[in-house]
Amino acid sequence: MPIRFCHAAAPLVLFVASTAFALGGVCAGATPQPNIVVIVTDDQGYADISFNPHHPEEVSTPHMDALAREGVFFTQAYLSGNVCSPTRAGLMLGRYQQRVGVYTAGDGGRGFDPTIPIFPALLPEHYVSMAVGKWHLGLDEDYPQLKWHALNRGFDECYKFMGRGAHDYFDLKIPDHPIYRGLNRIEDEGYLTTRLTEETVAFIDRHQDRPFFLYLAYNAVHSPKQAPPEDVARYRKQFPGLTEGRAILMAMLHHLDLGVGAVARKLKDEGIWDNTLLFFFTDNGGAKAMEANNAPLRGFKGSCWEGGIRTPLVVSWPAKIRGGRTITTPVISLDVLPTVLDAIGAPGPTDGPLDGKSLLPLLRGETTTHHRHLFWSEGGPGGEWAVHSSNWKLIAIRDQVELYDLQADEAETTNLAAKHPDKVAELTGLYDAWLDQMAEPLSGKGKRWAPPEQTPPTNREKERLRKRMERKKRHEAEDRAQSTTPARP
Repeated sequence: MPIRFCHAAAPLVLFVASTAFALGGVCAGATPQPNIVVIVTDDQGYADISFNPHHPEEVSTPHMDALAREGVFFTQAYLSGNVCSPTRAGLMLGRYQQRVGVYTAGDGGRGFDPTIPIFPALLPEHYVSMAVGKWHLGLDEDYPQLKWHALNRGFDECYKFMGRGAHDYFDLKIPDHPIYRGLNRIEDEGYLTTRLTEETVAFIDRHQDRPFFLYLAYNAVHSPKQAPPEDVARYRKQFPGLTEGRAILMAMLHHLDLGVGAVARKLKDEGIWDNTLLFFFTDNGGAKAMEANNAPLRGFKGSCWEGGIRTPLVVSWPAKIRGGRTITTPVISLDVLPTVLDAIGAPGPTDGPLDGKSLLPLLRGETTTHHRHLFWSEGGPGGEWAVHSSNWKLIAIRDQVELYDLQADEAETTNLAAKHPDKVAELTGLYDAWLDQMAEPLSGKGKRWAPPEQTPPTNREKERLRKRMERKKRHEAEDRAQSTTPARP
């Protein structure tokens, strides 16, 4: 059965406007356009937040938990990608990133067409915007032109780094992976997670008197495994059974949680929390290499199993949305931009509809349905794709397909493909029709997987095969001889 997230596990504290709540969950009374805050963590495990009842004992994220208790928690929230940059591209577009050729981290990391308007360019001009942290939507190889830089894509301010997913947490002066303030490469000092928080708080302080859009993309808890030694030692002492890697991850998570708490506290201290529309989620499932925990889900980052594409999503807007609730309807990260445009009354892009949908009807209690179908694709080389429709999920890895009933089997343990061939055919047809609408991958490697062409073996390969077969026959003969030799007394 689906995981249940319990708000009763800790005291419920709601920071709300003075107006009374309407029955449908939305506050009555007019309010000015909200501030927009989008917080994205990196490679955080699904159970590496203590709001998840499956979390291990070493996980403690009180500030993330407070967001979840005070806001609305979505128990079945998805990302549009199973790795970093595809999800970020989809978030900025409000559309499946495959529409612009982004299927893999390489596609997104290199950057897509810089003339396509993204999130901040779709907001009214009176909004001031800032990108903080990991960008991963284009390189800076064209410096100083920087056509993929956040400031050339609609943001007003930034403190960020560009293409690669990882960044050293202590060395903030790396020449080939610089940090940018605006369009200038800078050298800085400190622990990177803390510096991102400090820059975010300073932005709020500068612009608290006008509507703003803040995109805070922490690179924690992405590799490399780096945290202040004293924090790592504290976790090793408190939980002696932890591996060194898991202790480092917990120390990284601790500083990430402190950052989330500092941003929320700043919004509250300045009296603008109530009218801030805030989203909190991860960019993909937790990474196996970082020893993340995605319980109770199957798989890790890079997979279309639930553990690779599910996220703990929180939405908060106390002036308009009643908090302290969970919503079980499936949603996706593509929904963030349409929700913002709906909330501020902006018209959206002029070149066609978005794939995401506003979450406001769900948040108001006006409906319990949202997307009919959801899709994922790595393109041809990886050969992995998935479709979610109602309670059903079909996942394909190259030429192997598996079917799951997520309502009964959230951990994807029982493959029902052989039992329901008609459902497999139906969902495959939905995927094919969807993929036909998508662009070719920027890599140029094709969007559909195909078996590798069979080429005749070389003479060297033939000789290796002959010797392998000889060894196999010799070992089999030795095994037979040993099995017929009488045991010694």
